[in-house]
Amino acid sequence: MLERIERVRRRKPKITEERVTLAHGAGGKASRTLIEAVFVDAFRNPVLQSLDDGATLDLGTGRLVFTTDSYVVSPLFFPGGDIGDLAVNGTVNDLAVCGARPMYLSAAFVLEEGFPIADLRRIAASMAAAAERAGVRVVTGDTKVVQRGKADGCYVTTAGVGALERPVTLGESQVRPGDAVIVSGPIGEHGITVMIARGDLDIEADLTSDTAPVHDAVAALLDAVPVRMMRDATRGGVATVLNEVARGAGVAVTVNERAVPVRPIVTGACELLGLDPLYVACEGRFVAVVDGDHAEAAVAALRRHPVGEGAAVVGSIVPGPPGMVLLNTAFGGTRIVDLLVGDPLPRIC
Repeated sequence: MLERIERVRRRKPKITEERVTLAHGAGGKASRTLIEAVFVDAFRNPVLQSLDDGATLDLGTGRLVFTTDSYVVSPLFFPGGDIGDLAVNGTVNDLAVCGARPMYLSAAFVLEEGFPIADLRRIAASMAAAAERAGVRVVTGDTKVVQRGKADGCYVTTAGVGALERPVTLGESQVRPGDAVIVSGPIGEHGITVMIARGDLDIEADLTSDTAPVHDAVAALLDAVPVRMMRDATRGGVATVLNEVARGAGVAVTVNERAVPVRPIVTGACELLGLDPLYVACEGRFVAVVDGDHAEAAVAALRRHPVGEGAAVVGSIVPGPPGMVLLNTAFGGTRIVDLLVGDPLPRIC
């Protein structure tokens, strides 16, 4: 059965739908198929094909990381954040997990006719505060306005540039059996917070988004131990990151369900919705694969920073079956954790 699954996964990506669906933006199977079958196929080049969180560019005089992201979260304002600081933190984090020191951002806005100027000022102020906290500057941008009813208030696109100052090479190709898998803190808080703020759940909870810049924690980790690769666990959650690791490195990832940090309120909300917290998006958490001999030192380094206080070793890298993520459940069984199917949490970032 596992061999049959792997044969299917090795097939060339092919889109069967005639139109884009919400699932194509969820960060799971449909997203990956869309990216590979349309965009990678059209823009194919060695830098793009790695499909990392950012592109590493060697300029001869030094190396940079370049990344971009769009934000369509609904609602625009939610406990713990808003679309503005989400956009800054998300781009800063994409640069950071590629090993770069975030430096400069661009910000482009698509605004709907009639959008309140007071809300726009609030978003801009939030972005400015987030940029200051992360030590970056917004140095260029663009603004477009569309007719009333042609957008949902405000969409934001940010791009970022960071400097690679450490002589490290990160990526799936560096992962090997015996490595440890670490999550930097409790997962799923952003996705569940947005759903509660949206009114999708008829509950009240003392929960805020985990949106935050992770660059300082990442820097501490890189200085402390040999790091193989890192990814921030946004759309598709930790499960998607682990599947990317397994497939890209040709290894298996085993995960201990009891070791995965999840707050009780997130667990409860996921049970109500029939969701697995492993698939729920975070915006201030990342997954790191490190040398297994240095796992405890890695966790200690992360826990010295606020965004890493809940860091934990959640699994390990094993030789096979290649491309698989296997979860050792709290009930003593084992199940496959596949890429996300469908879009149970649309527009959470």
